[in-house]
Amino acid sequence: MKLVTRAQLGWPASAAPSQPTALGVKVHYEGTPVSTKLLTDHDACLDEWKNIRRSHLANTRENYSDVAYNYAACPHGYLLEGRGLRRRTGANGSAALNRAHFAILGLVGSSGLTEPPAAMLSAIRDGIDLLRKNGAGAEIKGHRDGFATACPGGPLYAWVKKGAPRPDGDGEEKPEGGGGAKKPVVDLSRLVAAARTDPPKKGTPVSYSGAKVVEQALVKEGLLAKGLADGHFGSATVAAYAKLQRRYGYTGRDADGIPGRTTLTRLGKAHGFTVKD
Repeated sequence: MKLVTRAQLGWPASAAPSQPTALGVKVHYEGTPVSTKLLTDHDACLDEWKNIRRSHLANTRENYSDVAYNYAACPHGYLLEGRGLRRRTGANGSAALNRAHFAILGLVGSSGLTEPPAAMLSAIRDGIDLLRKNGAGAEIKGHRDGFATACPGGPLYAWVKKGAPRPDGDGEEKPEGGGGAKKPVVDLSRLVAAARTDPPKKGTPVSYSGAKVVEQALVKEGLLAKGLADGHFGSATVAAYAKLQRRYGYTGRDADGIPGRTTLTRLGKAHGFTVKD
């Protein structure tokens, strides 16, 4: 599970009412146009989530105590913390409909980005499983179940009606050559050397082939353009890795774009490679 916490989003603890149990989980969508930019830019996903919370808190008529949902899921497979565990959903949790289920929002909408990618479905499933371990019952429903609404949209609701199964491979590409293929191994010391010495343009020798494994993971994270995953850990890759470090909560000199053991191991666990010193 790839979780972005409230602390990483810069949010205080949720003020939403507590609720230890529910019948299960309801899946939602935004119900408005959502930009396809989210597919290639994870920072845009975080901005989208922050804007949703901002709009809810600005709704003085309904007096939202926090963003309406326990979690959201983005196209890059991240589960984004909202109210979090054991919190009522909706404006302030007073409606019986909200008390019945915890809530997860898929960052898809009525136009633009409407089809949930496999990684998003996997993140929603991560959220369902997490909530089930923390008071949610077995039910998995769409918002339209019990309320007259189009939410969570046709594609997402069709998946919910199937029981919200995990996508094959959890949205990750399977290695060629069958299930026995070994995970790539990235040598941290050689990668750091590449990050400090590789030239920033194509057509020159690559100092370490493992750099491309990391670049491909950064592409999947939405931090690096696919065309720049060329095996050179140049300036564009350093900038992309710095964004990853900031996403993981590092600041200042700890987010300089030069890989460290902790961040690289975390990236490897998410994208199928191992790390050695």
